[in-house]
Amino acid sequence: MGKVMPNEIKIENVVASTDIKKVISLDKLLTVLESSEYEPEQFPGLVYRLTEPKVATLIFRSGKIICVGARSTNAAKIALRKTVKNIKKIGIRVNENSIKIKIENIVVAANLGKELNLDQLAFKLEGSEYEPEQFPGLVYRLEEPKVAFLLFSSGRAVCAGAKTLDAVKDAVQRLKKKLTQLKAW
Repeated sequence: MGKVMPNEIKIENVVASTDIKKVISLDKLLTVLESSEYEPEQFPGLVYRLTEPKVATLIFRSGKIICVGARSTNAAKIALRKTVKNIKKIGIRVNENSIKIKIENIVVAANLGKELNLDQLAFKLEGSEYEPEQFPGLVYRLEEPKVAFLLFSSGRAVCAGAKTLDAVKDAVQRLKKKLTQLKAW
């Protein structure tokens, strides 16, 4: 993770999906896609690595495609369109401009700007989970927006589960408000 300044939110991973609703011969696809791997004994999908944007797409026989590792929602969309365009090389007819892309998850790193006492917070923050012997972060879930935070004593946080950047920003604001109410700083 790169250095995150106070109040800064840095996207670490965007997961997006699409479905071309056509059966894909993954063995055939493997022969035309450079930088792809298909080992059905280990994983049911073909892993296709793109260099621009630098992501991996998981292509399944059913026509479902998942993009992981994007650093923006736009990069995820570009990667999925590129993947669909390359799938057409094996003779599957699909209009890459008409595919529907769904953002499944945005994972961000945030710096809250102040150190946190996680032992105290575990008692004050309702619904939180903290087991320092197993993991150094405190887990805190919000219902609205539906996200999970990993909070660290350094004041760094990871937020996962949001589907939009606005939801991420809203979740971080709600977390800060809650920490202020609890006098956790």
